[in-house]
Amino acid sequence: MQIQFVGADRTVTGSMHHLIINGKNYLLDCGMFQGKRKEAFEINRNFDLFNPKDIDALILSHAHIDHLGNIPTLVKLGFQGPVYCTSATKDLAAVMLRDSAHIQEKDVEFVNKKRKKQGKNPFEPLYTASDAENVIPLLQEKKYHEEFEIDSNVKVKFFDAGHILGSAITFLSIKENNNSIDFAFSGDLGRPNLPILKDPEKIPDVDLFICESTYGGRFHDNIEGTNAKLLDVLTKAVNRNGKIIIPAFSLERTQELVFALHKIFESTKTPRIPIYVDSPLSTNATKVFREHPECFDEETFQFMKKYQDPFGFNKLTYITDAEDSKKLNDLDGPMVIISASGMAETGRILHHLANNIENDRNIILMVGYCAENTLGKKIIEKESVIKIFGEEYNVRAEVIVMNSLSAHADSNELTNYCNNFDKKKMKNIFLVHGDYDQQQKFSSRLNSIGFGQIIIPNRGDVFKI
Repeated sequence: MQIQFVGADRTVTGSMHHLIINGKNYLLDCGMFQGKRKEAFEINRNFDLFNPKDIDALILSHAHIDHLGNIPTLVKLGFQGPVYCTSATKDLAAVMLRDSAHIQEKDVEFVNKKRKKQGKNPFEPLYTASDAENVIPLLQEKKYHEEFEIDSNVKVKFFDAGHILGSAITFLSIKENNNSIDFAFSGDLGRPNLPILKDPEKIPDVDLFICESTYGGRFHDNIEGTNAKLLDVLTKAVNRNGKIIIPAFSLERTQELVFALHKIFESTKTPRIPIYVDSPLSTNATKVFREHPECFDEETFQFMKKYQDPFGFNKLTYITDAEDSKKLNDLDGPMVIISASGMAETGRILHHLANNIENDRNIILMVGYCAENTLGKKIIEKESVIKIFGEEYNVRAEVIVMNSLSAHADSNELTNYCNNFDKKKMKNIFLVHGDYDQQQKFSSRLNSIGFGQIIIPNRGDVFKI
């Protein structure tokens, strides 16, 4: 057995790990690398460490773009095998890949207008809507805890990772040369007690574990204080007649916010102000959430018994039409506008920020991770002047940062999860999906609780088992 690390190595993007077992080739995830445009395009279009035609099957952990976003390129270059995933991931994958293809095409269309004026050759998108559609028939759904064979010597079982709807920890039982190996890939691990979803499940003990480490050295705010902080923000907006503008990822974060606001309005006397979810992708993703209650935790089930739909209530409006989105600028507060993207880099959120960030009655509520050099990061760092569409804006709105809703386990939660494993059985833990400084801190913590061999691979590293 051989493990080759292809993506999300000493970084948090482009998740991809290549397994060779009994001469057959498998991929764990096929994520899009996200970064500087030219560098990212070159990485995503070239599979330089293996031939896509040689891959026999792909096992997909969940439907975030950095885990599935480059499957259309893989298929375009010759992959024809099955893509195994949970039922919810299958449905979300269709939504996410179609949206990703649309973005690829629109971005290139915009760039090519400039290139045409400059007399330069046009660019091609990484993949098209047609390429994304070619992935859908390959998706094969499997239930949590349902053992299935991808080969006579390789059995797979999914456990709930508690990260996003349908996210899975992949457990493989492998037989090779009269040896048995228990192997697992964490995907992205969620947090205990997050709203809506079940907690990450404990899996059987393993010999080898590929573990994410996004927040290996960082710690989140307590999730229990989330609703109280949201209530404080709502109260401020009501008192000021202001708008709350929330950049939020369309998948998971938007649904968590809607559910939290629903609970606040049902359990407190705060005035029911209008809530607008302004994102076609968020609307489509929420539809998938409604179709998969099997992923919900007990609290959400009880809430559904009383109120039926946790993602739809009086005063909540989902907006898909661009003209209806523009009309929000003419409405007076108080109100809440939730719009993508979460890092405030693209999408309708840019228009809402441009129209509201210079008004001191308004609030910009930041609720998720923002990478360096993104507009969201500049807002979090409370820069006094920012640029939107090339224009400068003075930040007069109040900026409030709330990081308790992170869908990734923090250092304590990752350490506690790993501490469930039998340390005598565990031979190697490979740390992926994290910046190197976070991985080093997490590695030290794992060593301190008795784990021996902790490996932080570079891209291209190969380990023979």
